Amino acid sequence: MAIIRPFTALRPQPQLAKQVASRPYDVMNSAEAKLEAQGNHHSFLHVTRSEIDLDAAIDVHSQEVYDRARENLDAFMKRDILFREGKDCYYIYRLVMNGREQTGLVCLSSLADYDNGIIKKHELTRPEKEQDRIQHMITIGAQTGNVFLAYRDNPGVTSIIEQWTTGKAPVYDLLADDGIRHSVWVINDSDTNDRITALFASEVPCTYIADGHHRAASAAKARQLLTGDKAGGTDFFLTTIFPSSHLQILDYNRVVKDLNGLSSADFIKKLGKDFTVKLVGEEPVRPAVPHEFGMYLADNWYRLQARPGSFSEDPIGVLDVTILQKNVLDRILGIKDPRTDERVDFVGGMRGLDGLQKRVDAGSMQVAFSLYPVTMEQLFAIADSGQIMPPKSTWFEPKLRDGLLTHLLGPEEQ
Repeated sequence: MAIIRPFTALRPQPQLAKQVASRPYDVMNSAEAKLEAQGNHHSFLHVTRSEIDLDAAIDVHSQEVYDRARENLDAFMKRDILFREGKDCYYIYRLVMNGREQTGLVCLSSLADYDNGIIKKHELTRPEKEQDRIQHMITIGAQTGNVFLAYRDNPGVTSIIEQWTTGKAPVYDLLADDGIRHSVWVINDSDTNDRITALFASEVPCTYIADGHHRAASAAKARQLLTGDKAGGTDFFLTTIFPSSHLQILDYNRVVKDLNGLSSADFIKKLGKDFTVKLVGEEPVRPAVPHEFGMYLADNWYRLQARPGSFSEDPIGVLDVTILQKNVLDRILGIKDPRTDERVDFVGGMRGLDGLQKRVDAGSMQVAFSLYPVTMEQLFAIADSGQIMPPKSTWFEPKLRDGLLTHLLGPEEQ
């Protein structure tokens, strides 16, 4: 069963919440972060992407960058931009995008659960990305990156969250520049918090990492490196847990630079082995069912349908990302490892189908593929089986904002 606990969050003064809250550190590069924080001295990007306050030529993984992050965090606390909660609390975090709500519980999750498979994973991580956040976490003494977890709906947890949000004003209620609303409530009643902890310990058998595999892996490895007073709180890591019925996985599409020496006609002919291919024309093709694909090539959209027998029915083989990788990117286009091959790129569903078409029309890419999104049940099935999804299989949106709730490490957390 899942072990979670409340915590004393570091959070912004309500009147400064919108200025502090920032997009996650890993959805933008340094130049984009600097532009986003321009003129906003309260942006949490000064902590998560502190290279924006240093010379542009600096190595973003140098110790100077992490030291500046620590200085900036200390300054935020000294200036009372951020303050520490007076007691352990759970927090409710609601996001609203295009009228669709998803409401989760912000808490600390057990790293023992992570080690023992109670928190289930479905992606591989890259050491260099882990090391960046490990050094950031160790230097500043805080976990700033929230790990996005999912669980199968539990009526008891749902009832408590509804009781604490219905008719009660949130402590934060901000509309971000991208149109997404972020609202946070504080559960500061000890009896309620004990009930939540007990519900997860008795009725929630496991949780699943939806977004944040590198942040979770970094927290696990940082725990092994921190000792003494600095080790306080490192047995747990910052998470927000959402019921699966609230979540929606968006499509994660592909664009490819060339046809591996083939003409468009020869490429389409080779596709016929594993797909039925239908010319659509100018109208973009968004797949409506699993195993259907859109393809944009030479100013035209096509609808592809995987033929029976072109894929296996195991949890990985049945995924559309696997079908496309095996039968098109690998077999025809010679892209063996999409993680390292620079001929392929990935486009999140938030950019729309016109984002694919523009890449091809601009000449930087020759063909684009739109995919049907992975479902939550597929994600659960793969994680339950202990298998790993192909890279860039899932895109979750909307994303939590950094800076609204931070987990400080150190003696006060012991």
